Amino acid sequence: MTCVSCRTGLDHCHGTVLLHVDGGAECTEPDCADAVLVRHALVVDCDSIEGGCACEVTVERLAHAS
Repeated sequence: MTCVSCRTGLDHCHGTVLLHVDGGAECTEPDCADAVLVRHALVVDCDSIEGGCACEVTVERLAHAS
């Protein structure tokens, strides 16, 4: 089975973009050229991934330090 974007030649990625609390973004697909949101069907906040994200811990530490 092939996705519609693959069949039509549309520039896309099958990975998921993780949006970090520090404003950064990364794709779960190792070969992804960039984490531009329009190329990805799935976009989630990094705090929703199982086990959390290291950037979440860093932001919490900074908030408590101030």
